[in-house]
Amino acid sequence: MSTLTNDLCSLSLVTARDKLRSKEIGVLEFVETYITAVQDARGLNAFITETPELAREQALRSEKKLMHGEGRLLEGIPLGIKDLFCTKGVRTTAGSRILENFIPQYESTVSQNLLDEGAVFLGKTNMDEFAMGSANITSYFGPVISPIRSTEHLEKDLVPGGSSGGSATAVAANIAVAATASDTGGSIRQPASFTGTVGIKPTYGLCSRYGMVAFASSLDQAGPIARNVRDAALMLSVMASYDPKDSTSLNVPRTNYLDALQPSAKGLKIGIPKECFENLSDDLTRVMRGSLDTLSHLGAETVDISLKMLKYALPTYYIIAPAEASSNLARYDGVRYGFRATTADNIQDMYAHTRRLGFGKEVRRRIFIGTYVLSVAGYESYYVMAQKVRQKITQEFEEIFKHVDVIIMPTTTGGAFGLEDGPKMSAVDMYLNDIFTVALNMARLPGISVPGGYTSDGLPLGVQFIGPRLSEQLLFNVSAAFEDAVQIGDATQIKETI
Repeated sequence: MSTLTNDLCSLSLVTARDKLRSKEIGVLEFVETYITAVQDARGLNAFITETPELAREQALRSEKKLMHGEGRLLEGIPLGIKDLFCTKGVRTTAGSRILENFIPQYESTVSQNLLDEGAVFLGKTNMDEFAMGSANITSYFGPVISPIRSTEHLEKDLVPGGSSGGSATAVAANIAVAATASDTGGSIRQPASFTGTVGIKPTYGLCSRYGMVAFASSLDQAGPIARNVRDAALMLSVMASYDPKDSTSLNVPRTNYLDALQPSAKGLKIGIPKECFENLSDDLTRVMRGSLDTLSHLGAETVDISLKMLKYALPTYYIIAPAEASSNLARYDGVRYGFRATTADNIQDMYAHTRRLGFGKEVRRRIFIGTYVLSVAGYESYYVMAQKVRQKITQEFEEIFKHVDVIIMPTTTGGAFGLEDGPKMSAVDMYLNDIFTVALNMARLPGISVPGGYTSDGLPLGVQFIGPRLSEQLLFNVSAAFEDAVQIGDATQIKETI
């Protein structure tokens, strides 16, 4: 990249918006710089589909708007769109062969909200197939490579986390100003932690699921990945809205979280779950202790709490999520749309061959699990019991939030692992990456991951703040104060190809 390109691509969303509005930089120049950056960074495989011509058309419209002083909240801002948000006329694959050539004729509510505020779409970001994964290595279109490098192993490719690894990589590599993502069990927060970015999973129902390719309907929630807390606040302000087309959408007033931002932790009670601070690595222990010291300096009171049900969240999640996936993915049978196997002799064989060839190994595994727990043999013993445990988890959080304002815990169990290490991990070991994140989805609570420090070899570690339902403004206020106080520098190494 040239120095000019580096300078433009390093601007935060809020700064870029202000420079575009003041005409210090032009929309066409800004967007063209990002189109080039995306092309130059193809080695990371962050995008499945690039849309440079669409971006230029949108940039031209934004340029005219700004010339007439009609700039909207995201006017001329180049974004990455996770490839499970349906985009009218633009291929939407969910990272799967079975949707390899699917071109929706409608727009998801989240992406439409962004378009309505002047955003420019650079393309569709890579993801684990149907959002099933914690490393972005299950995509039919190949794994995503993190732009982050260990200071001790510069040659080693790392995973960006999943399933929103393409979005996290695009933001961390400065090839998108921000990106949409989705979180079913940690798929916004975990990749944000791995890549040193900020990701917020909102309260369930705050962002519409209309036009999102479904994984687990009672858990899926859209949210942004951005470079800092203020950028994430602006993104969520636009993405969140009530939507009558989504029966689970919350009918609450829209909020501009950035305009309402008041960075502060003073006087807040921060809950510290003892279960999350047991058997941590030395690196994570150091970062979490430093984070607690920072919050104390900011005037917060730390309170010891216990989340007794936390240990049940992961196994409960891996009953409920596959069950819902089994139901949602039954529609992909090769009949109505998507990939169809052509080697079958009859319709039953066509169904079987289509799903065997169209779905990857991890998706098939979760369909098998989900089908079993919904069967006569497994329904009462597994699915019904899991729903009861989910309710207990929700009740425990509700009780704790009567005594504390915010809960803090690690986002992940460590830094990003090697790309070549992912396929060697067992399914259970891979699922354990979500041990600190899934409980929020079970309880439908909001949570934000903010960079808190680094491992001894320079890899980012995220700190997670959790609040009660619809406490997004509180979380932005606390995390912005924390971000300002910690002032995480760029101690990591960035991949040479960028």
